[in-house]
Amino acid sequence: MTGEKPTDRLTEVPPPAPIQVGGNGSPGGYQFSPDEVRGVISKWKELRDDLQTDLSNAQAVARVAPPGKEFASEDFVNKAAKASGETLLLQHQRMVDYVQNYIAALEKAAGIVEEHEADTHQSVGRYREV
Repeated sequence: MTGEKPTDRLTEVPPPAPIQVGGNGSPGGYQFSPDEVRGVISKWKELRDDLQTDLSNAQAVARVAPPGKEFASEDFVNKAAKASGETLLLQHQRMVDYVQNYIAALEKAAGIVEEHEADTHQSVGRYREV
């Protein structure tokens, strides 16, 4: 092991594939009926929640510290463990970001975002009136 950090060739999270729900969204990718898309969104949200837990665990790994003030432990942590932990953290964050972007794309294609935004605007309007 040379202690060199691996080269990260992925500089950004790729966008989700085109999604079409009923007549909404972009054709040429995934197609869902309006009835089935809510179940698909629910599954993706479960995955996101699981990934959030994994991300928290990866943060702990990335913050690894040597067990003592001696060369062998410090050398291992500084040359190998920290780099590995940081890579793990970065990859988990990218998975969370991808899943969140996919959920947003599903919701947009399903028209859920617009409904949520309208509800939010109504709620904000009610609070302004108070």
